[in-house]
Amino acid sequence: MQKKNKREEFQNLLIQTKKKEKMKKESVQVEWICRIIIISFTISFVLSLISESTIPNLSLVFGIVIMLLFVFVGVMFDIIGVSVTSADEKIFHSMNSRKVRGADVAVKFKKNADKVSSFCCDVIGDICGIISGASATTISVALAHTFHLNLLFVSLIVASLVASITIGGKAIGKSFAINKSNLILYEFAKIISYFYHC
Repeated sequence: MQKKNKREEFQNLLIQTKKKEKMKKESVQVEWICRIIIISFTISFVLSLISESTIPNLSLVFGIVIMLLFVFVGVMFDIIGVSVTSADEKIFHSMNSRKVRGADVAVKFKKNADKVSSFCCDVIGDICGIISGASATTISVALAHTFHLNLLFVSLIVASLVASITIGGKAIGKSFAINKSNLILYEFAKIISYFYHC
């Protein structure tokens, strides 16, 4: 009897999943994939160019600050990406009907939550992670040269610190994003609305 109930529950789960897939009607969107690849390449190229041309020429302290800034941006966009998927769309429909600034943008973001989340977490988040890693290498070389330390040892320490700060920041950020998802999405949408309605 218990096995039968479990089987029925599993069948219901499969049916609900298929219904969701039909409602979305989203097979693989080749246009979106091509666009996101081009956007990723462009953003990555520009940010890498900025970091590679500025960090080696800056003082050690400013180089570290810029590297931490890339980590911070990656964590912030990860928070936004999680918030978009966790937020309640009904609240923003209600706000939109009262003409609250940014509510219309929040509704659009929520309707395209998978794309917005992919852009924030995968595109911006991952690019910032890659660039902060590359910056860490440059900083390691500068540290080893300045203090006459073993380059391999310094590289391992710096890379480990950057990775732990990034992972720790994203872990704290995810919990915060889920608990404050509506507020975060609203504030982000409100900022975007100033550019969106120009």
